[in-house]
Amino acid sequence: MKGPSDGVPMSRPRSLRRDLALGFGAGIALTWLIALLVGWAILRREIDEVYDAALGRTADRLLAIEGIPGGTPRRSDLVARMTGPEGQVLFRSRNADDALFASHRDEGFSDAGDMRVLTIKTEGGGLLQVAAPLEERGAAARETLAGMLLPSILLLPLAFLGVSWFTRRRLAPVEVLSREVAGRDARDLRSLGLNDLPAELEPIQKAVDQLMAQLDMALTAERDFSSNAAHELRTPIAATLAQTQRLIAETKDAESRSRAEGIATSLRRLSRLSEKLLDLARAEGMSGHDHGLHDMVPVLRLLASDFDGRVRLELPDAPAPIAMDIDAFAVLARNLIENALVHGTSPATVRLSASSLVVENSGPPVAPEALAKLTRRFERAGSQNLGSGLGLAIVETIARNADAALHLTSPAPGKLDGFLAEVRFDCSKT
Repeated sequence: MKGPSDGVPMSRPRSLRRDLALGFGAGIALTWLIALLVGWAILRREIDEVYDAALGRTADRLLAIEGIPGGTPRRSDLVARMTGPEGQVLFRSRNADDALFASHRDEGFSDAGDMRVLTIKTEGGGLLQVAAPLEERGAAARETLAGMLLPSILLLPLAFLGVSWFTRRRLAPVEVLSREVAGRDARDLRSLGLNDLPAELEPIQKAVDQLMAQLDMALTAERDFSSNAAHELRTPIAATLAQTQRLIAETKDAESRSRAEGIATSLRRLSRLSEKLLDLARAEGMSGHDHGLHDMVPVLRLLASDFDGRVRLELPDAPAPIAMDIDAFAVLARNLIENALVHGTSPATVRLSASSLVVENSGPPVAPEALAKLTRRFERAGSQNLGSGLGLAIVETIARNADAALHLTSPAPGKLDGFLAEVRFDCSKT
């Protein structure tokens, strides 16, 4: 029985290395071929000019020979002279310099100042001497060099643009992969799921996907452990606290009652700690925002009613729409208020706007080095017996998941003491 893919050839992933090699090779070959053709055309023109000039000089030389009837003298750079065995001049150009030829009687080529001289011995023992300016050779060489270099110089910018365009096009999957990885964080650990990647990038995508899967499993296990542990502790703690309170009510001995009350206090702290651990696990698992705007003024009013007048609200008259999940905002605000009341004096001031939530208290200032550590788990400022050390860690986690930012200041602005916590929301979503 054949599967749905039987008989269908599997497409091999493209190779980035092969595509770049082929593209660069083809580009270099095309550039070289164009430069060769243009250079050949220019060189052909130069050769034609050289031969045409040679024909012209030959005609000029014949016209310039003395003794030719009807010869019309013309300006000629090439001069010639022929002498007999006894040195008598048989013919010469009208502008020939006898002194130039007289000093170069050896057969072959020689230089005489700015002239190149060729001396040939005839069968009769005479000499045929021809001279031409060296400047003509230099000019011809320069023109030929320019003809060969000019096409390459003109094609270099075009080749550079072509290479840049081809490289950018072929490396586009690298940019896509880079943006996809850069856009992920602890809230989004899904596999990348990119298709049609070059063969060289597929192992990278697989490695990143495996890393994200392992990280997601580790974070999930950590959250589940904290949540399960806190949840499982609630019942035995509550039962033990109830038994302790009953023991306090039934005990007549003052010392035993005092010890029982100390146990009850510790159990209540343990109960609050388990609740905070549960809140932290929930905060790490929630997204913080649900892509909608919610008026948080009623939420703060409801929260303030739980603190028996120990909170002073400064709320706007108009609604304060914030792009954040209502439950996440409630947990964030409650932890900020509880932190302000535990570590400061009542009442705590709470100010809300569409861009920020500010909670301020009066109390001993926090040292700068301690202030920077307060968002760590189980970090406390001042007395180690106050609070759970998790409140600001929960606030920081919720704020980060909602693309907000937590800022801590102590002393409070304009004061010598106090503590101010401000959560600045992402206003681009409002």
